Amino acid sequence: MKVLIADDEPSARSRLRRLLAGEAGLEIAGEAADGLAVVAMVESLRPDLVFLDIGMPGLNGLDALRALPAGQPLPLVIFVTGYDEYAMSAFREHALAYLLKPVDREDLALAVERARRLHAWADDGGRARHAVARLAGEVKLPLRQIVGRRQGRVLLLPVEGIRYFSIDQGIVKARTETESYSVSFQLAELESRLEGSPFFRARREALVNLAHVREIRPWFRRGLLLVMNDTPASEIVVSERQIPALRQVMPGL
Repeated sequence: MKVLIADDEPSARSRLRRLLAGEAGLEIAGEAADGLAVVAMVESLRPDLVFLDIGMPGLNGLDALRALPAGQPLPLVIFVTGYDEYAMSAFREHALAYLLKPVDREDLALAVERARRLHAWADDGGRARHAVARLAGEVKLPLRQIVGRRQGRVLLLPVEGIRYFSIDQGIVKARTETESYSVSFQLAELESRLEGSPFFRARREALVNLAHVREIRPWFRRGLLLVMNDTPASEIVVSERQIPALRQVMPGL
């Protein structure tokens, strides 16, 4: 199996590399130190197995997997983590192998053997993606950055700078100050992951960052229109059903 090691700690990557040298049938194809590198290397190297740190800075490990193009099968993943037993129960439920840091040789051998047995399961990209999506929701990792795609480029977008997320011809887009990028999330999932932030579900097709609203205008009889501070300025109509909720988060409106 072709292997990718992904961890922001050089010492952790080095230890894994040494331990894996004793495992037959594994080829270490590359190493990644952050989530964006994971996205690029999984796409280019097409590894069969990834040893993935979850708590990497910037883009976490789970969201890196979820940023891969929808048509590409996910590799089998052995999570390398320091998360507590609550998170471990989620890993077990989704049949994903995991290792606790610092990695123990015997635990590694068992996980690799488990990976060999699960290799056929991992080829089913749909089931693997569903498991990763559910796990990301259960672990509740903060979403501070997100992968955006535009004209063949893959960029890491700070969530605080995103004006709004919207649905365009079935594709979720993130709007920054001047550009729009495709992202690998559903709006409902983004709304859940961004709970407690300035993002507000203005309508079914739009999740708006209220910190970037320039102006609020009346819209016909009882409606409201949000004018954003992007260039050119976007205008988003708040659905009538969502107006009471908007008044709650913006007292005096």
